[in-house]
Amino acid sequence: MPHGKNLWLILFLFTFGGAFQKDVAAVIQTQQTVLAAEGEDAPLSCQLLETKEVHQVTWQKVFGNTKINICSYSEYYGQTVNPGFEKKVQFTEAGLKNSSIVIRKVTEQDEGCYLCLFNTFPDGALTGTTCLKVYELHEPILDVSRSNVSAESVVSCSATGRPAPTVTLTVLQQNLSFSHYNSSSVTHSNGTVTVTTTALLSASSSTQVGCSVSVLSAAPREKLITVPGFTETSDDGLVEDSGPDHSVIGWIVGVLAIGVLVALLAIFWFRRKNQSRKHQKEKNSKEQISVIQNEEIFVPQKNIEEQTSVLINRQTSKSPTTKYPITLDVESSPHPILTGKKSS
Repeated sequence: MPHGKNLWLILFLFTFGGAFQKDVAAVIQTQQTVLAAEGEDAPLSCQLLETKEVHQVTWQKVFGNTKINICSYSEYYGQTVNPGFEKKVQFTEAGLKNSSIVIRKVTEQDEGCYLCLFNTFPDGALTGTTCLKVYELHEPILDVSRSNVSAESVVSCSATGRPAPTVTLTVLQQNLSFSHYNSSSVTHSNGTVTVTTTALLSASSSTQVGCSVSVLSAAPREKLITVPGFTETSDDGLVEDSGPDHSVIGWIVGVLAIGVLVALLAIFWFRRKNQSRKHQKEKNSKEQISVIQNEEIFVPQKNIEEQTSVLINRQTSKSPTTKYPITLDVESSPHPILTGKKSS
């Protein structure tokens, strides 16, 4: 069976291929050293430049005198990642002539050399080697202070990394330079090293200085800061910056802000007070109108009837022969008025 023959051949190469390994740099193209910052992903790749009968490609990691298989690829089995590396290693390109993997979120434990084996028949395994170096580098800390003994600025820059970082100070203004360089280092228990570099700078006007830190051949990290100039001499003999006093400016801004706040509160209070007064006046006016409308003059009905009866009797006794109908106009006046009309 063809498949059985290929399976036997793959198992033979996978098990005993290491005994036939050759270091043929001209046959396998790979990057000798790969740098990766701690926590980043590290890509590894290799390419077979000659035409060979390749049955399997295997990746191994070197632990001292021991080599451990981490993953492999073959046309029969496809991609295989060995137990313990499933979450750490992943194929990005799987082939019998080109193979690439990525090691995720590298740590110091991932540092070391990795082997890329092209298991061929009948030549055996052709091996390429790539060494991974994991570095650690934190952002630089750049600080400026004034010298206690001279009219100069003390520029200090420090950075922590593994291995020990290189710290370099620079002045952006061409006609200026640092003097009295001094560098010190402190090694920590976790293997990182803090390097601090200090220097003196004398400048009559403000200028920018920079700090560049790097480890190995990785890309450097940089930081800039402005150093104030020295134009005014203080009582203790030091030269002081003639630039604006930011504390005074801050005090003025604070006073203005408080004044604006007080003014806004006063305007708000007066508006509320005027609205309250206006509301009270409207309320009083409505109450007065209501009282006036509800006041009425009441005339007792009994007195009106008695007065009407007396007037009728008097009129009848004085003129018994006059026939004038008598009417009582009560509605138009509060007091009853007797009127006489001649009948036609």
